[in-house]
Amino acid sequence: MYRVLLVDDDPHIQAANEAFLKRQGYQIYLAENGPEALDIAATAALNAVVLDFDMPGMDGVTVCRRLREVSQIPVIFLSAYAQTEDRIRGLMAGGDDYLGKPYSLVELELRLRLRIQRHHQISTGDILRFGELEIDLGLREVRYQGVPAVFTTLEFDLLAFLAKNPGQVFSYEQLHNEVWRAPINQGLHNIQVCMARVRQKLERLCPGIHYIETVRRKGYRFCSPQKQD
Repeated sequence: MYRVLLVDDDPHIQAANEAFLKRQGYQIYLAENGPEALDIAATAALNAVVLDFDMPGMDGVTVCRRLREVSQIPVIFLSAYAQTEDRIRGLMAGGDDYLGKPYSLVELELRLRLRIQRHHQISTGDILRFGELEIDLGLREVRYQGVPAVFTTLEFDLLAFLAKNPGQVFSYEQLHNEVWRAPINQGLHNIQVCMARVRQKLERLCPGIHYIETVRRKGYRFCSPQKQD
């Protein structure tokens, strides 16, 4: 089930999009403004965002730029204006696609699904396995003995990056540069807090097994499962 955030200040558009996408099997989150959308994106493990271009206060372009500081998930813009300069602004802000209003719900779902699948390149080869721990890069899901756990977008990105480079030690600064991609003074503390949450969730998911090791004064590394004595 793909998790999609719909961001629009028009309740009628939100209701129509939500009802249609839920019938197609999507799990939907709703936000009516930019700050609310960013709050949800920081806590939910999303697969994509459908974003209104023209919102009062924080517009869609600003929201997209902020999202791109922490995630590369697909963003599809919706706009009542089909002007070329608006499309360019949206794409330059990091948007992946653009639909002009009014639009077909069928087309919206198709574009959404294709963007998600292209982003994740879903295949059996996209699952990292370490003992009974599975990190599914396609579904963006972490499972232990088949039981899934919920990781936010940034938490998953941190864990996946370490797991793709097992045995290598990465400092906070390196993790920040590789995953967070925001100015260092805006993101370093958040990386530290996020890493602590990742380790706590792994401890709850895999009791007594330590996949992330602290290397004193150097950083962290992902290692083979070790049972605690």
